Amino acid sequence: MTSPSLPKSDAELARIDAVGLADLIRSGQLSAVEAVEATIDRIERLDGDLNAVIHEQFDQALELAASPDLPDGPFRGVPMLIKDLWATEAGQPHHAGIQALKEAEFTGEVDSNLVARYKQAGFVIVGRTNTPELGLVATTEPHAYGPSRNPWSTDHSTGGSSGGAAAAVAAGMLPAAHASDGGGSIRIPAAMCGLVGLKPSRGRISNGPREEWSFSCQHVVSHTVRDTAAILDATAIPFAGDGVVAPDHGRPYAGCVDADPGRLRIGLMPDNHRNETHPDCEAATRRTADLLSDLGHEVVESRPEAFLHLGELKDLAWAFTVNWSVGAVVSLSTLGEQLGRTVTAADVEPGTWAMAQQGEGYSGPDFSRAQSILGGWRRSMAQWWNDFDVLLTPTTAQPPARIGELTPTDDDPVRGSKRSLPYAVYTSPFNCTGQPAISLPLGSSDGLPIGVQLVGAYGREDQLLSVGGQLERAINWSAHRAPIHA
Repeated sequence: MTSPSLPKSDAELARIDAVGLADLIRSGQLSAVEAVEATIDRIERLDGDLNAVIHEQFDQALELAASPDLPDGPFRGVPMLIKDLWATEAGQPHHAGIQALKEAEFTGEVDSNLVARYKQAGFVIVGRTNTPELGLVATTEPHAYGPSRNPWSTDHSTGGSSGGAAAAVAAGMLPAAHASDGGGSIRIPAAMCGLVGLKPSRGRISNGPREEWSFSCQHVVSHTVRDTAAILDATAIPFAGDGVVAPDHGRPYAGCVDADPGRLRIGLMPDNHRNETHPDCEAATRRTADLLSDLGHEVVESRPEAFLHLGELKDLAWAFTVNWSVGAVVSLSTLGEQLGRTVTAADVEPGTWAMAQQGEGYSGPDFSRAQSILGGWRRSMAQWWNDFDVLLTPTTAQPPARIGELTPTDDDPVRGSKRSLPYAVYTSPFNCTGQPAISLPLGSSDGLPIGVQLVGAYGREDQLLSVGGQLERAINWSAHRAPIHA
C-alpha cells in the first residue's frame, strides 16, 4: 500500500535492504506500519504468480507495527517471513509441507529460539513461506501447497528447501526472509534465485528449544551481504543449554562487510570429479577466481584431500544417508505426536515414506558408526584449512531445474532425492563438517541465476562476509532484479 508520506516510490522502496529499511524507520522517514503495509501489498500483488507465502499474518503484523510494545531492536519495524519448517511461532500454523498437518490445522506451541531473537530484534513477522515436505529435496513443490515458482522464470524451480523464502525475497516482497539449511537448503535457493545465502557454522544460531539433528542450520536469504551480516549479529546469541556454540571471530559481523580481509589464500575447486558440473556453473566459479585474484588474493587450484579419496567419499555418502533417513524417521515420529495417532504412508509423500522406511533399516550401531565417519571426515577436511583461508566452488552442479523435474512420484518415490544430488554435491559436505559457507549470485545460465560458494574454516563467518563484501562492491548484483519484482 502506497502512502503520501513514503519517502520513495514503492518500486524504489522494494529495492532497499533490511538495514536500509531499519534506518528509514529509525530516522522517522518511514513508519513501521508503512513498511509492513508496503510488504503486505507486494505479497498480495505478486504471490499469485509465485506461491511463496502460504500463511498470512497480516492483521497481527499491522497491530504489532502500530503498537508501542514493538521491541526497539536493530530491525524495529522491518517485515520478516518465517519458513514453515522447524521455526515454530506460538499460535501460528506450522505444517512443514505436510498435508496431514495442514488438514489438522496444526499450530506451534512455543516460539523457537530463533523466532524469539527475531522478535527481540524488532522484526515484524508477516507470514510463513512454502517448503518441500520436511525439507527433504532440492525443490519447493509440496503436495500440500503446490510449487513455488522462480521470479526469474515461473517455469523453473526456486530450489529447496527454502524456496518460498527465496522467491519472496527475489521478487522484492521484503528484503530478507528466514531460511534453513540441512544439506544446502539456504544456499541452493539463493543460487537459483540470485540471492545471498549464508549457512552459518554449526552452533552459531540456536536450534532450541527442541533440538533438531545437527546438520540443520538457520539463517536468512537476502539481496545484500550487509543484511546477511547484520541479521547474524542480531540472532547469533546463544541460549542457556545450547549444546554447541560456535567460536566467535571478528564480531560484529556487520563491521566485516566493509573491512579489508587482507590477502587471503583461496583454493579453487571448479568441478567435482565424481559428478558432472554444468559448464556455466564451472565458468562462473573460474570468473570469480579471476576477480578474487584481481582483488589481491592468492588463488590456487586446490581441493581438500578428502574430496580426492573415493573410499572416504563413499563412506561419507553412506553416513550422510544414515543421518538424513534416520532424521526422516524421527520427523515422522514427531508427526505422530502432533497428530495424536500412528502415521501411515497416506499421511506423507511417497519420497518421505521411502526415506523413513530406509531409515528404519539402520541399527543403533549403524548410526553410531555414521557419527564416527562424519567425525573423521570433519577432521580430515579441517586439515586443508591449515594452509588455506577459503575454498571456492560452484554452489550447485547444475542450473535451476524446471518445475516437476526434482519431485518424487508414486512409481519412483526416490526420484526426488536422486535428482536433487547435483544440487547438493557442493553444499552438503559442509553440513557434515559444520563449516560456514555462503552462496553469492555471481553467474547465470540462459538468463537464470547460478551461484558461487565460498567455504570458510569453522567459526570464520567473518572472512566469508569480508570477501563477500569485496565481491559485492565489485559486481553490485543487487542492481539486477528478477523480471517479476515489485
